[in-house]
Amino acid sequence: MRSNTTARIARRRSFRVAAAVLTAAAALTLTACNGDAKSAGPADGAPAGSSSSSGSSGSSGSSGGAQGSDAKGKGGSEAGGEQAAAEGGGRAHAGVERCRTENLEAAFATGEDALPVPDEDGGSTTASIVLINKSTSSCRIGGFPGVDLTSINGGERWSLARSSQKWSSLELEGGQSTSFTLNLAFTKEEEGFYQPAWVEITPPNETKSLKIEWPWENDSLVDQRGATRPATFVNPIG
Repeated sequence: MRSNTTARIARRRSFRVAAAVLTAAAALTLTACNGDAKSAGPADGAPAGSSSSSGSSGSSGSSGGAQGSDAKGKGGSEAGGEQAAAEGGGRAHAGVERCRTENLEAAFATGEDALPVPDEDGGSTTASIVLINKSTSSCRIGGFPGVDLTSINGGERWSLARSSQKWSSLELEGGQSTSFTLNLAFTKEEEGFYQPAWVEITPPNETKSLKIEWPWENDSLVDQRGATRPATFVNPIG
């Protein structure tokens, strides 16, 4: 039953997530024009909580196929020059600076059913997070963002592992957006769960993070913080 429900959600989202990214980006742009991006709340076709910059350093999560590692510190894995081409397939954007935290806005994509609803037994699904360049200048971005979940019970932190997906850097003009996905393993069990309250996103090669609200108040993740191959992990940008 769970696998059938999850499959239906995945099929539905595959057709609608692109529209949802555009909808969320448009909502963020409108909010930015109105001057107070932080006041935006969840709505169908609008971001599920807009981001705010945090002065604390975010961690990068773990690297390599959601297997985990000791890599910490900078938010993402965008390498420069030859290293980028070798490790992530990134290409150079001459004269364009990287996207910095203070010039980015983040939100969960919620429009057109992009924000998945866990089935009654839990199960695995994906969610998209939109990043928009709110500045007037172009910037480049690529690689894995650092994603840290913070729980409701004492602020326990979970730095998500990275997938093994390849990535390439891209250029964002002012007002343009890109996105990345989270693989999420939900559970309805009363033991062995982790209930997030916030999501902190650290862009590649940055140390400041963007903080957005976890949109599933009553749904918990399987607690796999110590797992070698967790089912909850982050995929690269773009």
